[in-house]
Amino acid sequence: MDFEAIGAAAKRIAEHAQRTPLLEHRELDTAAGRRVFIKPETLQRSGSFKFRGAYNRIAQLTDAERRAGVVAWSSGNHAQGVALAARIAGVRARIVMPADAPQIKIDNTRALGAEIVSYDRYGEDREAIAHGLVERDGGVILPSYDDPHVIAGQGTVGLEVCEDVDGLDALLVCCGGGGLSAGCALACEAMSPETAVFCVEPEGYDDHLRSLASGERERADTAKPSLCDALLSPSPGRLTFPINQRLLAGGLVVSEAEVRAAIRYAFRVLKLVVEPGGAVALAAVLAGKLGEEYQRVGVILSGGNVDPGVFAEIITEKDEASIEE
Repeated sequence: MDFEAIGAAAKRIAEHAQRTPLLEHRELDTAAGRRVFIKPETLQRSGSFKFRGAYNRIAQLTDAERRAGVVAWSSGNHAQGVALAARIAGVRARIVMPADAPQIKIDNTRALGAEIVSYDRYGEDREAIAHGLVERDGGVILPSYDDPHVIAGQGTVGLEVCEDVDGLDALLVCCGGGGLSAGCALACEAMSPETAVFCVEPEGYDDHLRSLASGERERADTAKPSLCDALLSPSPGRLTFPINQRLLAGGLVVSEAEVRAAIRYAFRVLKLVVEPGGAVALAAVLAGKLGEEYQRVGVILSGGNVDPGVFAEIITEKDEASIEE
């Protein structure tokens, strides 16, 4: 993996991917006590950054691979990205999805033409199911993060951030398996080496933070439920972790309460709909998790595919400050 692959991916996906804007808001700067630049991948096609990596991989399938189709596993965002990319390319897509994935993600994936294979995330192995499908019927495995073409595609988010703003002190990236953080870190290494890149994880799924500390790929307790369904990968990726270990400045962890507060803030102040997993980087800034030395900070909102009922519940809750008032 290198920056050349990210540059090639940017050209490859340009016709189909949305170049999302970089946003500023004075009220957010005041609340965070620093200047904040928001990269809303909530506005990306399929509702998250995942379309970038999925399309970059599918666009490079051989003719034989295209005929065989692709098989992926995902709780929803990668599923939708793969489904859309496959539809554009005219390729069959089968997606292994947890039965308890947000209904909106299941419905959207199916509407985009993908075949869904349901499984129990607490009792079955999604990767084993996907490989079983390939062994039985053929197809190409399209991982959600542990693939060089997927990482390069996700790295185009960081490339665009670096092109749109100079001199960021830090970039905060929502982190599950580590593909987005690895791609963004590679982009920053080449384009803005002074920028410290941090991965941000939900409480209970801080396997990257612990892995960075131990030097080994630690595992999360996947039996523990979390609001952040998009970030529940069991451990850092085999390909992504060496990149993140070398390039990340560190990891940050946010609580569910901080995530819920960030979702409300994004809706009420920034006028953006953000899903829980996509809000962790914003939550870290609003909760003061980043050192004061970082005064120019980029924040990636990685996805906006939130269940309507969950979203309605969260945005009607009272913030602690409002309760005290």
